[in-house]
Amino acid sequence: MTWAPNTVDATHFYLQVYFWIIVAVLAGLFLLMTFVQGGQSLFHTAKNEMEERAITNSLGRKWELTFTTLVLFGGALYAAFPLFYSVSFGGAYWVWMLILFGFVLQAVSYEYMNKEGNLIGKGAYKFFLYFNGIVTMLLIGAAIGTFFTGSNFTYDPITRVLHWGTASNGFNLRGLEAAIDFRHGAWFNLSFGVLLFAAARILGGLWLINDIDNNEFPELIARIRSTLKKCFIVLLIALLIVLYGFITMKGYSYDIHTGVVTRVAGKYLHNLLSFGAIPLIVLLIGLVLYVWGVFVSAFGTSTKGIWYSGLGIVLIGIIVVIIAGLFGTPFYPSYADLQSSLTIQNASGSKYTLEVMAWVSVAVPFVLAYIIWVWYQMKKNGPITKEEIADPESHAY
Repeated sequence: MTWAPNTVDATHFYLQVYFWIIVAVLAGLFLLMTFVQGGQSLFHTAKNEMEERAITNSLGRKWELTFTTLVLFGGALYAAFPLFYSVSFGGAYWVWMLILFGFVLQAVSYEYMNKEGNLIGKGAYKFFLYFNGIVTMLLIGAAIGTFFTGSNFTYDPITRVLHWGTASNGFNLRGLEAAIDFRHGAWFNLSFGVLLFAAARILGGLWLINDIDNNEFPELIARIRSTLKKCFIVLLIALLIVLYGFITMKGYSYDIHTGVVTRVAGKYLHNLLSFGAIPLIVLLIGLVLYVWGVFVSAFGTSTKGIWYSGLGIVLIGIIVVIIAGLFGTPFYPSYADLQSSLTIQNASGSKYTLEVMAWVSVAVPFVLAYIIWVWYQMKKNGPITKEEIADPESHAY
């Protein structure tokens, strides 16, 4: 059975494209904010209580902004493309629940980690932060990978029955097959997960170099720089594997008029070149900025690398999400049944819903302005110092 698009109305289609671009921009901003998760994987670089408190305070004052960006991104995706949520969360809920669980653990940990008399001890909360910084990032990356490799589900739009496939032993993995089933691209998904983890960890290290007083914590900063150099090698290896996958794998394509989904060789590379050289140039600029930020702060002595790499990863994230869902590409494909794949057309809200949301989207710049204002207020006093951490009247974690 072919699942035809729910509309061929031009206005509706342009609204769908508009909201997918908004989702792409918010996804890029969320990737920037994962420096908090990445920084949490660097607690091992602290060798004493004061160094650990410096890392905790540097990251702890920003995790709320990560949550704000995540909610904004998730809310836009849910409101514009509600069928994705019902299919993905209805089927791959083990993956998404583990991801959400990781963020809940993060919020609790910053609040109680250094409180006197906490019941489970400081070490348990550090473990929770490691879980959020490592496992959660790997799972998010693997989930993003399925936007290109596909997932194991079938969906009947008439009866609205969703069936999530089972493994060969009959056990329903509920999305975990994305990192286990190597017959359907688990190698790519895992590589994407490692890539996202390494990128976030590098951003976290660059942020700590910028936000912690280098003169008061010289040994900590030196250890962070040393760790980032090793992490950069991991990132390059994962990046090469992911790029190889993009170039060689068959992608998913659909006809915007009939909705018929097919497999097409070189689909994602073709998407990258669909608007001429512009997407490719933006992607290359993002890569250059990201690498430059790493070199000036991890291999050099600058503290400003986070701003170059941060802008770079935003641009990279925007382009990756755009090529995953535009140009006649299912953004949540099914390898179990091609015609069950979700596209911006068959997964979107109604024309009326998107028209109303288009007016609401005017508020997005104000939310971003709020994030920038809060960020400025947190940074205006300069780098984190030992005196500030020890001050009982300061907002220290």
